Amino acid sequence: MNQSNKGAVVITGTSTGLGRATALFLDKKGYQVFAGVRTEKDAESLKQAASGNLIPIILDITKPEQIKSALDFVSLAVGEQGLFALINNAVVAANGAIECTTIEDIRLNFEVNVIGQIAVTQAFLPMLRKAKGRIINISGVCGRVAVPYFGILSATKAALESLTDCLRMELKSSGVEVLSILPADALITPEQADKQELNYQKTLANISPEHQALYGKNHKIHIDNVIKHNREVGSPLEIVTEVILEALEAKKPKRQYFPTKYPWSLRLFAVYKRLLPYQYFHDQVYFKSFNYD
Repeated sequence: MNQSNKGAVVITGTSTGLGRATALFLDKKGYQVFAGVRTEKDAESLKQAASGNLIPIILDITKPEQIKSALDFVSLAVGEQGLFALINNAVVAANGAIECTTIEDIRLNFEVNVIGQIAVTQAFLPMLRKAKGRIINISGVCGRVAVPYFGILSATKAALESLTDCLRMELKSSGVEVLSILPADALITPEQADKQELNYQKTLANISPEHQALYGKNHKIHIDNVIKHNREVGSPLEIVTEVILEALEAKKPKRQYFPTKYPWSLRLFAVYKRLLPYQYFHDQVYFKSFNYD
């Protein structure tokens, strides 16, 4: 392994989207990147796009044997250098009303977005202590403000925010920094927007006629608004990868980072939530902004 002056970084969920963009970006910036992917095909694709220093590792964070295998490989590769950073990025997202979401899908969301994050963090903590490194959890603003029809995702991100805060306090004496990145706008490409539309159609097709009558119209309004927003004003991935680099290289990183193309709108939203009564904020500011019935 090429011993990077900038240190070794493990990133989960790098097959597509933000994880892939972050792995390639940090590779260019001189970090020794261990990029977690789920298949050999994804590993080969990432290797072709990266420098010769990036190392894909097969890592499904719901499988203990793969976490152990990844840990052994990275530990052998970095030796006493330790691990400079763990970026917990892997995520899945259930789409639909909570009443209509299968228990299997809910379990999978918590398994990946919460339990898997804990399992990977526990495994790599001894290596992070060696380097007095940092843990960066990729969360989301939906962990702070619940989003209807993405309720399971909101719940898992809220759990991740609590875990991040607890870890920050528990690991303070170890010299390990713990922080979260909360993208304020959707991270979207045209292909991902098409996938969202396809997922919506599948969700609607799989629920009963009774639930379609109850939720179909508002669900469609919400998804249409989200997809329209994503296509028109969603933040490009580069905005978030730059913030991740800032969090990696800051001598004293912030507790939370909110990457967005429109920081003024996020600040205004935060002020609304803090100052307005709970019922008014959700019913008037948020709920009616989507023109729900």
